[in-house]
Amino acid sequence: MTTITPDAAVPDSASRQGHPTGLYVLFFTEMWERFSYYGMRALLVYYMTKHLLFAQEKASHIYGLYTGFVYFTPFFGGILADRVLGQRRTVIVGGVLMAIGHFLMAFEPAFFPALVFLILGNGCFKPNISTQVGNLYAPGDRRRDRAFSIFYVGINLGAFFSPLVCGTLGEVYGWHYGFAAAGVGMVIGLVIYILGQKHLAPDNIMKKAAAGEAAPEKLEKDDISKILALVVLCLFNIVFWATYEQQGNTMALWADQNTDRRIFGWEMPASWFQAFNPAMIFLFTPLLTWWWGWQARRGKEPASVTKMAIGCILLGVSFLVMIPPARAVGAGGGSASLWWLTACTLILTFGELYLSPVGLSLVTKVAPARMVSMLMGMWFLSSFFGNYMCGYIGGFWEKMSKESFFIMLACLSCGAGLGMLAVLKPLKRAIGHGRDEGVDV
Repeated sequence: MTTITPDAAVPDSASRQGHPTGLYVLFFTEMWERFSYYGMRALLVYYMTKHLLFAQEKASHIYGLYTGFVYFTPFFGGILADRVLGQRRTVIVGGVLMAIGHFLMAFEPAFFPALVFLILGNGCFKPNISTQVGNLYAPGDRRRDRAFSIFYVGINLGAFFSPLVCGTLGEVYGWHYGFAAAGVGMVIGLVIYILGQKHLAPDNIMKKAAAGEAAPEKLEKDDISKILALVVLCLFNIVFWATYEQQGNTMALWADQNTDRRIFGWEMPASWFQAFNPAMIFLFTPLLTWWWGWQARRGKEPASVTKMAIGCILLGVSFLVMIPPARAVGAGGGSASLWWLTACTLILTFGELYLSPVGLSLVTKVAPARMVSMLMGMWFLSSFFGNYMCGYIGGFWEKMSKESFFIMLACLSCGAGLGMLAVLKPLKRAIGHGRDEGVDV
């Protein structure tokens, strides 16, 4: 039996490739959970427009509401974990709710109840699996950023295979087979998590119980300024996700309706487009981490907030790539080459890698220990507003020319990046070094 001490960081000394074994338990748990989420998401717009026969604008708004609320509930899931259940129990509750939701998607009358189960389950699961990665490392441990990059590869490994499996089953053999496969993936992830409990760090509730604490820890004097700085970053994060998430919405429609997907006479299923981005993430993450290491050795690695600003700008540039094919399709009709979509996704992927895992790591560095799950939930809450905006923006897909639509996305993304750079100095002063002394954030 593992003895829990109030200052415990990692429950055992076992490690793989310089990281605690618990990182790989969380890696595979999140991989299968993301398999289930992105497998369902790859089919969602097609299912609504082709099977349930919803109008495109209505389907876009439902897509935006669903993906938005998926990131709204983690704020409350974080509070539940910080104050009542602890991160471990809350993750298990979330996994069970999501498995139920995926299996309910196999029945048309249960479509909206299934979405509710998925939203509530994700709210319990999402913030608490991410914060447990940070719990594995003591303050000041420089492995933490690399750990989040490894964890992020797990996210996208699941996201890569899910459109290939769930998308193919749904489009070729029947929608319900695709949704059922997503449910099976969630169950596998839940089993891995439960069996790997002994390798995880104790959460804050467990530490408090071991210490016999009744009163919560007090916030330090500078914690309020750090929280406010995170709020400001969340505002820019909203714009990033509002444009980024178009790849599951309007960009999926472009792949289906305006892209020549024939490869040597074989036509690639449209849902396979959803695998491009995650495939590029686990292919190029090692390259990017090497690049950051090379910069660090020369004292030129950008601070976390600067990296996030670069990510927003790269996202905007990716949509500029789509202007020539949009202009050509608008003028002469027909379909654009798949290479345009591939180039756009490549640049978009580097933008994501500069922002998303860096943001997750930043929250665990800066957030006070007693509020880390709640503030991780706040970070995901910004994705709620971003995804809701994604659905609203997607409603203009059929009202604007495609060229104008991509210009609008580029302006929004680049504007967010330039805004971050404009307030960079006050943000860095407010955040300081977080809880990881000596680490520039």
